[in-house]
Amino acid sequence: MSDDISTLRRILRECRTIAVVGLSGEWHRPSYFAAKYMQQHGYRIIPVNPRYAEVLGVRCYPSLDAIGERVDMVDVFRRTEDVLPIAQQAVAIGARCLWQQIGVVNREAAELARAAGLDTVMDRCVKIEHARLFGGLHWAGVNTRVISAKRPV
Repeated sequence: MSDDISTLRRILRECRTIAVVGLSGEWHRPSYFAAKYMQQHGYRIIPVNPRYAEVLGVRCYPSLDAIGERVDMVDVFRRTEDVLPIAQQAVAIGARCLWQQIGVVNREAAELARAAGLDTVMDRCVKIEHARLFGGLHWAGVNTRVISAKRPV
């Protein structure tokens, strides 16, 4: 599993188009909050959820194979038992990373993705990791720039 700091930093630096599987259109859901944060930080978010036509102002797709364009990362907000077919689709569409959110740990799906050459991350939140590694972490979910882990110049 790719969970060391340098690998997470590389993944978040290189994977700029993120298909969020299970992205909810409800503003109070964790998937919405995380995707909106990433969108506000310059990432292209592609919602994947058959329940919606649009989320965050972007067309929503019913499945990964319906997207029809390059996806760097597949970010999974689904139950652990639902991840294996998503991993198979991620491999089929040529994604570079399979990211399983906090509480989602499907080792079989991760191994399948890793065997196909994808980076895999499990049981971590893409928003939290981005904020932690790139200086945007704050209790309210925004960067106040008052306190920073970065050394002053």
